[in-house]
Amino acid sequence: MEVILREDIEKLGNRGEVVKVAAGYARNFLLPKRMAVAATASNKKIVEQERQGHLRKEAKVVSDAQDLAKLMANVSIAISQKAGENDVLFGSVTSKDIAEALEKQGYNIDRRNIQLPEPIKQLGEHKVPVRLHREVTIEIPVIVTREE
Repeated sequence: MEVILREDIEKLGNRGEVVKVAAGYARNFLLPKRMAVAATASNKKIVEQERQGHLRKEAKVVSDAQDLAKLMANVSIAISQKAGENDVLFGSVTSKDIAEALEKQGYNIDRRNIQLPEPIKQLGEHKVPVRLHREVTIEIPVIVTREE
């Protein structure tokens, strides 16, 4: 069965594409959740209009994220933690700690957008990627110092 996707679906396709899927998958999952519509001529016109509107909104969101990235280009974060010998932290610095430090500086970034592969457990300077948008990612230096 051919359907037109109304949103991006991982491993299937992007918004506005016509894809061929199993009839049961379309009937039981995609159509009831309004993730797709049947591929008819009238639906193609409607979905194309929706896609154009979505592209305009997406362009604005990307430009806003790029502007925020320019503002955050010279931001650095200093966090002090208790540390033992060999500069190993007793605890760790997590994405939540980094998000709180950014919020104190006036940047409201969701902690899930801070892509820290694992918590920081060493003193020193670390580069942490922050994903502002699907297409816009910046690296922020996080300096972890010893708490006295």
